[in-house]
Formats: sequence, C-alpha cells, structure tokens
Amino acid sequence: MTQIRGVILDVDGTLVNSNDAQAHSWVEAMSKYGYAISFEQVRPLIGKGGDKLLPETIGISKDSEDGKKISQEQKKLFMTKYLPTLSAFPCARELLEHMHARGLKLAIATSAQPDELKGLLQVIGPDVQDLFKEETSAKDAKQSKPSPDIMHAALERLGYSPEQVIMVGDTPYDIESAAKVHVGTIALRSGGWGDRDLAGAIAIYNDTADLLTHYETSPLA
Repeated sequence: MTQIRGVILDVDGTLVNSNDAQAHSWVEAMSKYGYAISFEQVRPLIGKGGDKLLPETIGISKDSEDGKKISQEQKKLFMTKYLPTLSAFPCARELLEHMHARGLKLAIATSAQPDELKGLLQVIGPDVQDLFKEETSAKDAKQSKPSPDIMHAALERLGYSPEQVIMVGDTPYDIESAAKVHVGTIALRSGGWGDRDLAGAIAIYNDTADLLTHYETSPLA
C-alpha cells in the first residue's frame, strides 16, 4: 500500500462552518441587483465558485457586468457581515496539527479568494496558516470545482504522485475534482451533504473531530 505523504484540504464546510453563510451572501448579492433566487436554490451549489454558480442560478457569466457586480457584493457581504460570526468545526486545528506532526505536507484547495482564505484560516486559530505547505485559491485556477484546475495546482505544488495524496473535503464537487487528478477523497458530512451524495469518497466521517477520533483506522494512517 502506497504511503500517504500529502493532504489537500478544502476549507468552507470542511474546516470552517461557512457553507450557509456563503449561500446567504450570494442570495443577498443577487437580490441587490434584481435577481430573486432562494437560499434553497443556492445552497446545493456551494463548493463551486461564482464561475459555475452564477450561470447555473441566474444564467449570467461571472465576467459579465452584472456578474462582476454581484461577485464583488457577495465577497463584501461575506467578509464584513458573515465572516466575523463563523466558527471552526470541532478539533479542526487539532486535526491539522496531528497531520502536520505525522510529517504530512498539507495544502489548501479552495474556490475562495486569497483574502477570504486568510480570514477563514484565522477563524480556525492564530498561526494556523503556518501548518500549510501550499495554498491554492481562486487566483490559481481558471475554473472552480468540480473542474480539476485547483486540485491540479495543489497536487503539482505538493510535488507528490496522486496515489501519495488524499483530499479532505465536504462536497461532491471536491470528490469529482480530486478524482479527475486521480486523488481519493475523505468526505466529511459537515458541509451538509448526505452519504449518497458523497458516495464517490474513499471514506466518510461526520466532521473533523470524527476524523481525528478515528484517525488510526482512516486512510490517512
């Protein structure tokens, strides 16, 4: 069995309880510019970036005039209204520290913008960014998940072969994007998805605390 040497982690819904907040900020941003879309329509799309979410909800490109305005408003709402209210999932930092202490190289693969990512990591705890060897965000990918761009960038920066790396995520989009670069995914239910939706994962746990508790019997061990 190949030894696992690197872990690529999603952040929203995986390490930080932020998926609902992301959805609410998109709904409010679209509403400001005249698009009436419900939370229930947006919530299942969280995990994709605006390049996917806007065409699938209101039929416009992220690069269109309205798309740019909505994306900027969503980011502002998330950063100022919602980010200060967020919390990390139980034992998120402890899980990261445990993996780091085991000698695993950790990388982030997220659709968030770099400044959003910085804020989300601060939610987990001070200096948590130091635990990560590499960070890949929206600036590193032409297309968001489930396209493989972000995963490919993270894998390339880690410098390991796909069989030496595991993804930890919370959505079917994490699983799909990782599979496209031949990386297996440990899925967490904390993002709000059920086991049927996460069926492509190599293992499923409730959240970061559950994965840490069962670490020695997980694919990471």
